[in-house]
Amino acid sequence: MSERDNPYSTASSGQMNASVQFAGATAAPGNGAAAGDARLLGGAGEAADLIKETTTAKFTADVIQESRNQPVLVDFWAPWCGPCRQLTPIIEKVVREAAGRVKLVKLNIDDHPAIPGQMGIQSIPAVIAFVDGRPADGFMGAVPESQVREFIDRLAGAAGGSEAEAIEAVLAEAKAALAAGDLNAASQGFAGVLQIDPDNLKALAGTTECLMEAGQTDRVREMLASLTDEQRNDPELASVAARIAQADEVAKLGDPTALEARLAANADDHEARRDLAKILNVRGEREAAAEHLLAIMRKDRIWEDDGARRALLSFFEAWGPTDPATLAARRKLSSILFS
Repeated sequence: MSERDNPYSTASSGQMNASVQFAGATAAPGNGAAAGDARLLGGAGEAADLIKETTTAKFTADVIQESRNQPVLVDFWAPWCGPCRQLTPIIEKVVREAAGRVKLVKLNIDDHPAIPGQMGIQSIPAVIAFVDGRPADGFMGAVPESQVREFIDRLAGAAGGSEAEAIEAVLAEAKAALAAGDLNAASQGFAGVLQIDPDNLKALAGTTECLMEAGQTDRVREMLASLTDEQRNDPELASVAARIAQADEVAKLGDPTALEARLAANADDHEARRDLAKILNVRGEREAAAEHLLAIMRKDRIWEDDGARRALLSFFEAWGPTDPATLAARRKLSSILFS
């Protein structure tokens, strides 16, 4: 089909000048501010799913239901539509920069004509924003990036609060994803924040944590080297730097099996116990690592000029003050020091 034969073509672009209807609901364009509250990321894994294709069968789940979590933009398009191809990279870019405040769902009208027919879509590209299950606003045509950004900011800003609040919410979701082991969702969330605020220390630290968990320590080193001294002194980033230093040290400690054999032969081999603790720490076995150092302290507080306690404090620095392993080991350390 050519552009000339396109029954959905439009000679001009701009805000829609008629109301749209779906499932019995009617909303006039430009009323995003009154569309109701919308939440940010509805789950830890959603940061990785900001843009998707939908079908007639999936429209209710992908758009109607999902718009109750945050605004959902529906892009009605077709492969033969030149303005659609112009709009696609623009709207996708701005949606990614929105970092979870909105989602984008794309519907090919050639393959799925029922929904646009029901909604009275007569020109493409057409973008309709859904909030709380209902159409709230929209525009037609390949509008410029500034207009797309203004449209999303008006829609998500009214629904989702200030940009600072949106960033904090995305960071919280990304941290939850990281804690749950979903590195893809976590890294997407942190990356989204960095697109808006490249110097956000929480997002920088979160990104380095994701890289660490993925075993990409060389990339972490490169990232840390590119930061300013002030940024590297941030507690969360300093924690990552400490973990890198510990990993480098452990690489020189030898085979943990040999250290375990030394301990089996002599439970008072404090050097073997300390080195094994460092290896366990890098492996992520924090409780076991701390127990080995605490065991040394119970036997010989002054060994190597209080070396076990100093090693344990370096673990705390890498784990962070609120980590469960830090809190548990600190309690045990206090009982030894003040008993």
